[in-house]
Amino acid sequence: MADSPNTNTPDTNDNTLDIDSAAVTARQVVAVRYGDPVDVLKIVEVELPAPDQGQVVVAVEAIGVNPIDAKIVRGVMGTDESALPRPIGNELSGTVRAVGPGTNDFAVGDPVIGYPVPGAYADHVVVGTDRLHRRPESLDVQRAAGLLLAGVTAADAVATAQIAGGDVVVVHGGAGAVGVVAVQLAVKAGATVIATAAQTNHAYLRGLGAIPVTYGDGLIERIREGAPGAVTAAVDTVGTDEAIDVSLELVVDRSRIVSIAAFGRAAEGIVVIAGPSAASNRHRAEAIEPLIASAADGSLVTEVAATYPMDRAGHALADLSGRHPRGKFVLLP
Repeated sequence: MADSPNTNTPDTNDNTLDIDSAAVTARQVVAVRYGDPVDVLKIVEVELPAPDQGQVVVAVEAIGVNPIDAKIVRGVMGTDESALPRPIGNELSGTVRAVGPGTNDFAVGDPVIGYPVPGAYADHVVVGTDRLHRRPESLDVQRAAGLLLAGVTAADAVATAQIAGGDVVVVHGGAGAVGVVAVQLAVKAGATVIATAAQTNHAYLRGLGAIPVTYGDGLIERIREGAPGAVTAAVDTVGTDEAIDVSLELVVDRSRIVSIAAFGRAAEGIVVIAGPSAASNRHRAEAIEPLIASAADGSLVTEVAATYPMDRAGHALADLSGRHPRGKFVLLP
């Protein structure tokens, strides 16, 4: 088991805990090989280094679970054996426990959101302050932990598609973690939003300001019936051939068809935001603080579908890969 968090507070004239007293044996989830997450994820104990200048130790309280985590574990993103045992995860929320020497950006006890934080599936992490964001008191740790990866992806897609007032935009997968944010950002921009989703999520999407339609056979006719005019843009969060085929049929300007998942269709003129382009990096960085503020004041609606203890991380990833309730999955250390 990990050492209990150190609850000592720093001297009122010193923002830095004594580094020796801040030493932590962290529990961390790693993939010991590539394959089924239930079989290959293990918890190991890791001695964390003392935080250096510009770094802090965060006691993690909640961890966002994302589809990319499952793809990495299964080897979809590559099977580099030298990376094993491979830490997993990229977003978390928690509280600053210790601060490196000469680091003044954050103080011990500050509630924070960490993104991007490689190896976020852990109960403590050492992280640079450039990857931390202040968590408002009104934003609970579970929603905070699952906010930013999906949020900045949605913001990047909406910005890349140049969604603005007067647009009619289709969001494929409107009830998914990225889709829900994309719907709300597009509505806020003044667009009419048509969101594809299962019937069970239609009332929810109407509440977000979208016109919901059911995916499947006849989708293009249902979109045309629901749209008040020509569809001018599409944001695809699912990557299915149906989503891309329908988008290509409806949207004249293919540069305004933006997908986060249809990697095999990029040659058809659509925009797939997959790599760290300068434009994507800018969109994502600029979106972080507005997303946090909007989630905190309630103007951006997000949900937590389920929580799992950290030692059930493999089951969380397996469940996320199948049919699951609307909202984010969150690990609790």
